[in-house]
Amino acid sequence: MTERMPTLFIGHGNPMNAIQDSAWSRAWAALGQRLPKPRVVLSVSAHWYLPGTAATAMAAPRTIHDFGGFPRELFEVQYPAPGEPMLVHRLRELLAPLPVRADLAWGLDHGTWSVLRHVFPGADVPVVQLSIDETKAPDYHFELARRLAPLRDEGVLILGSGNVVHNLHTYAWGRHPAQPFEWAARFEARVRGLVGDHDYGALVDYAALGRDAELSIPTPEHYLPLLYVLGASAKDDVVDFPTEGMDGGSISMLSIQFG
Repeated sequence: MTERMPTLFIGHGNPMNAIQDSAWSRAWAALGQRLPKPRVVLSVSAHWYLPGTAATAMAAPRTIHDFGGFPRELFEVQYPAPGEPMLVHRLRELLAPLPVRADLAWGLDHGTWSVLRHVFPGADVPVVQLSIDETKAPDYHFELARRLAPLRDEGVLILGSGNVVHNLHTYAWGRHPAQPFEWAARFEARVRGLVGDHDYGALVDYAALGRDAELSIPTPEHYLPLLYVLGASAKDDVVDFPTEGMDGGSISMLSIQFG
């Protein structure tokens, strides 16, 4: 019998975490040492946000450098993990009658590879990305993720990559560390508490959490990957928080592991 895989949300933050030695990149590497090796990673990244549902279906997904203004060294990074086209067929079974488009153009964006190059540095675990449908409400994404939960018993590590607090308008871009904004710290703590209490309804209906949520989630794409991880979790999962902290005052680096 295949060991049940954890489901994991990682706050990926600045793309420079891909190449910098930081507390977060070291924690990701340590996490990779502890995790059971999956058959495949199904990644839901904040950076593949478009109308409809698609999954990467190529045998060798390209490394996408979907950012600008960073050092050349970052653009030279390649993460040559193989794909797993057959997983698209399984996704179609689980999500039917929802159409899942087999995508041959996207690849692995930095929400995926900036983290996985530390977690699985050998790039020897196949990776498939699942898009986030920008036309749908949060409860839709949570319910879709519940239908993905059986994959955990099939050797699939479901990874959500985003940030529970992601406000670039207030981010401190300088080289010196910035103290977290009070609203950002409060909201991160509230999310952590609601996860611990298994109050997923409140996390799905995050707009009702007030002004702190409004400032922390000015746009939904970095928050929604969390809902995929919550939806795929089980009641008996042990909950852990492998990383924490705030980058630039307004980017939460909180990570959450179930199982």
